[in-house]
Amino acid sequence: MTVPAFTRPTLAQLNACDDATFTACLGPVFEHAPWVAEQAARLRPFASVEALHGAMVGLVAALPEAARVALFAGHPDLAGPAARDGTMTAESTGEQSALGLDRLPDAEAQRWDALNAAYRARFGFPFILCARHYGRAAMLEVFEQRLAASREEELAMALGEIARITRYRIADRVADHGLPDLAGRLTTHVLDTSRGRPAEGMRLALHEVSGALPCGTTQPLVEAVTDAHGQTEPLLSGAPLRIGRYELRFHVGEYFRRTGAVDRGFGFLDVVPVVFCIDEPTGDYHVPLTVTPFAYAAYRGQ
Repeated sequence: MTVPAFTRPTLAQLNACDDATFTACLGPVFEHAPWVAEQAARLRPFASVEALHGAMVGLVAALPEAARVALFAGHPDLAGPAARDGTMTAESTGEQSALGLDRLPDAEAQRWDALNAAYRARFGFPFILCARHYGRAAMLEVFEQRLAASREEELAMALGEIARITRYRIADRVADHGLPDLAGRLTTHVLDTSRGRPAEGMRLALHEVSGALPCGTTQPLVEAVTDAHGQTEPLLSGAPLRIGRYELRFHVGEYFRRTGAVDRGFGFLDVVPVVFCIDEPTGDYHVPLTVTPFAYAAYRGQ
């Protein structure tokens, strides 16, 4: 196979290059299945990367069940031995290491191993999930739920998850992919209704909730301070939002002491926690807060 003359080609380059170069560029998109790219190369030209990706997924979907299961089996277990040993493909390594699945504490690793073994025993192929869409705690919940599904349901779920995984992988590899709905966004806005103005200078922190509520002393994912409009830069953006539970902690007591609305050390409200769930990885979430020294309200805004 030739080495591609470009590291991140455009669609036009992929449509024009030889089959070997096309396969070298897109062969890793489907885990241990470069044949998908090899066959897709014969279907060129593609009008869009959406059409290219759809054709590749279609080639897999058209396989007889046994061949599809063989392709599924090329995927590594989530948080499995290959993750811990560093023997996965570069693509899977990046996706799993972003969640820390390659460096779990022993007790948690054993839980994953037990779930992986139970799933393989029940369905005959590994549990497949688009890791970019989930936090670790939510992923475990989904894993346990899907163990109760039928084999037919899981065959369909596995193909759907592979379609999601490969959509991101192809976007990573094609410069002008033009694929929509690859990222989500989380924003906030704080209004001081006691003064009828934006709450400027309020400190806040975003936490992922992985255990009992509230999140306690977990390290924040993001910390920020509101500007003159009561806003911050997007708390999460530029990537899919991970499905799971989150807590926004607004340091309202500190803010009201600084503005002089509270003249004692222990006002009624100190830290306001807003616990919410994300289940749309490419959704637009806005979590505003309206607050006085004695009351607050939050909702999902636009």
